[in-house]
Amino acid sequence: MPTAASSLATPDTVSSSGSAARPWASIAIETDIAALAETWRAFEATALATPYQSYDWIRPFSETIGAAHAMTLRYALVRDAEGALCALLPLAITGRGGFRFAEFIGGKHANYHMGLYAPAFAAQLDIGLTERMLTEIGHAIGGLDALAFVNQPVTWQGVSNPAALLAAGPSPSRAYKLALVPGDGDAALKRSMSSHARKKLKNKHSRFKDFGSSVLTRGTTPEGVKQIIEAFLTQKAERFRAMSVPDPFAEPAMRAFLERGALGDGSTRPVIELYSLDLDGRSVATYVGATQGERFSGMATSFDMGSETVKTSPGELLLAELIRLKAGEGVAVFDLGVGEARYKTTFCDDHDDLVDSFLPLTLKGRLFARIAQTKRELKRRIKRSPLALKLAHRASGWLRRRRPEAE
Repeated sequence: MPTAASSLATPDTVSSSGSAARPWASIAIETDIAALAETWRAFEATALATPYQSYDWIRPFSETIGAAHAMTLRYALVRDAEGALCALLPLAITGRGGFRFAEFIGGKHANYHMGLYAPAFAAQLDIGLTERMLTEIGHAIGGLDALAFVNQPVTWQGVSNPAALLAAGPSPSRAYKLALVPGDGDAALKRSMSSHARKKLKNKHSRFKDFGSSVLTRGTTPEGVKQIIEAFLTQKAERFRAMSVPDPFAEPAMRAFLERGALGDGSTRPVIELYSLDLDGRSVATYVGATQGERFSGMATSFDMGSETVKTSPGELLLAELIRLKAGEGVAVFDLGVGEARYKTTFCDDHDDLVDSFLPLTLKGRLFARIAQTKRELKRRIKRSPLALKLAHRASGWLRRRRPEAE
């Protein structure tokens, strides 16, 4: 049975911040994600939810990477007076630098960080009500100095993201996306890409065909999933080794997470999808994505640096084929995730604005919020300045080279 700490109250007429009557009656903090399967899946079917907060993304993450890092995970359930679920926030409790704070589960592996909200409930929340609800969640969890929600979309499916109302400022990076034309991926590419970019892609495809027969495959069986994961991890390792940076995909728990997420538990369609562009039976590029509702979200991509096809940009060719495939499947939005990259601006003609929110719950939490906000703002400024970004990369590389000598 899940353990829970609940905060029950009768809705007020007016909140202390001057907001209208609060539309929730109780908050419960759960610890057993398996016990929430039916409730969570039913809620996300109609809720505002990104792929990264769907049950079938969070559960494999919690049981693999979460378990490997001994993460403390909590699930906040907000209900109205009739007991209907209004919001669900999957949170990780983190201790760092003497501070204890809650953040959305997933960390850097999740592009979007957001709670799940009933659309009508989210529309009722103003800044005051949102702050009150999140404060109650923090107190129900207990022992927290602050809540730290980064990389939050300002809106989702046309509705304001409640926690984004408390934004301290924009996130360091945007998330890039394009709307798909149902059944016609080429039409979407023609709209989103410049004529010059389409011509270059066509020429690359022509040169790529000279190397042999290729096919886009999706891993759906245990064997197929393992093959693509192996290719993906090998390609990523080569890439990071060439860059002389640590490989964030190297830990064994990452392999387990991708495998569980791509195979699912048999009761629903897996949220994580794995694709490979194979040339004569060998993977030259891979793509990892997550799906929820009518959105497909890119998590990571890789390509074989040792392949003779590398100059034809096989990763971009795979992406173009995947966009056509998803348009044919009825996907409405295809996003390429957070962060700047040339291929993202080449393929996408739209973006999601992201913001960071830090809500202190204690006096120490106020210090944490100031420090965290300052760090994020500095990161944003560096990313906005080509010179500063270049200097930051040089400094990072110098520190990595010096570290082995110091050890």
